[in-house]
Amino acid sequence: MFPTVNGFSFLHSVGLLRASYRPEQEICAVRALLRRRESLVQMGATHVNHMQKALDQMNLQLHHVISDITGLTGLAIIDAILNGERSPFTLAKLRHDRIKASEEVIAKSLVAITGPSTCSLRQSVAAYRNYQQLIEDCDREIRRALDDFQPPATPTGSSTDKPAPESKRKAVSAEAGLRTELKRIFGVDLTKIPGIRIGIAQTLFEEIGPDFTKFRSASAFASWMGLCPDNDISGGKVLWVGTRKVKCRASTSLRMAAQSLHHSKSGLGDFYRRMRAKLGAPKAITAAAHKLARIIFHLVTTRQEFDDGVTARRYAYLNR
Repeated sequence: MFPTVNGFSFLHSVGLLRASYRPEQEICAVRALLRRRESLVQMGATHVNHMQKALDQMNLQLHHVISDITGLTGLAIIDAILNGERSPFTLAKLRHDRIKASEEVIAKSLVAITGPSTCSLRQSVAAYRNYQQLIEDCDREIRRALDDFQPPATPTGSSTDKPAPESKRKAVSAEAGLRTELKRIFGVDLTKIPGIRIGIAQTLFEEIGPDFTKFRSASAFASWMGLCPDNDISGGKVLWVGTRKVKCRASTSLRMAAQSLHHSKSGLGDFYRRMRAKLGAPKAITAAAHKLARIIFHLVTTRQEFDDGVTARRYAYLNR
């Protein structure tokens, strides 16, 4: 007979059950902000699609010659159209210098302005800018929360770079500033690992936090994310072979990083291509994500910089 809920509480109170991993309350607060920002970005992208539909209805092909209509050129032209400007050559002069399309090409995409009124386009632009303002508010709260985090104690024998002065941190771009903050919090630059981008490092921070020592080993860390084999064996016979299905954003982000190694010229890229030829794409992605998890665990717990020359020989067997 299985124990009831109270029975589980009793087993946990006497130390017979291990508690599941949950980040600290400060990490959960930042995670809520980051997930809120992700939702706002998705909702803002919906209104970008509405802007493109409104342009199609007005017989404007601007979004076919400009890759991003929410950039400087796109929004400048759309604002001019909403203000009553109809001359294609006047609108084309609002082109930014970095746009590859020439003024003549842009003017041809703005020749015929027909269809319904600009009400739909005006409302879509207003909604998009409203979401952009909400995203900026979230970014300010996230930066304020990240400034309060202190990196875990540096292990003996390892060294980390000193954080940049506040004046220099404000002078860099938003992406570079986020990379600097993540390096300060983790104690190591995870973006030096092939396949690990700033967004993936940010996901690891929001889902796990900067302290990986709560996992007893790299194997436990990989198992928590469902990247280890979980074979079903009964009576010495293997009934099922595979990995557990878990809902973990950190695991999903590492799988995306592993998939991006297909064209990488690093040792991890060679490993992924070798596994892909041997096992197929799905299993190769899991194997590469497993290796990335072990590498990240080792770097964060030891504060050592990534070295591509030792990935295949050493990282997979560290902190077992």
